[in-house]
Amino acid sequence: QVQLVESGGGSVQAGGSLRLSCVASGLTYNKFCMGWFRDIPGKEREYVATISSYSDATKYADSVQGRVAISLDKAKNTLYLQMDNLKPWDTATYYCAAEPRGWWLSACYTADAEYNDWGQGTQVTVSS
Repeated sequence: QVQLVESGGGSVQAGGSLRLSCVASGLTYNKFCMGWFRDIPGKEREYVATISSYSDATKYADSVQGRVAISLDKAKNTLYLQMDNLKPWDTATYYCAAEPRGWWLSACYTADAEYNDWGQGTQVTVSS
């Protein structure tokens, strides 16, 4: 059974930084897409960034482009999201997700419906 456990969330002031981590265990597939998504109250879940375990190809949402970096430590089965210059509208619950399909594409899926495995989420709060 795949288990994804996020950590690293917290409260910061605007302009601050956070690094989220997601430790994956029980993966039965060795090529996959992983991504970070977020839930903002009153809005649908939106993708933040994705990465392919095969090609390391990354993709970022326009709203975070240039401020975040997704990375994958394959030896540790850990996904990271480095977030810098945080804005109040980045306040959300952040989830990591994994999916054994899509790793062969030029960029992984950005639709949350394409992802099969999810973590429990970690809260990020950015104050102005």
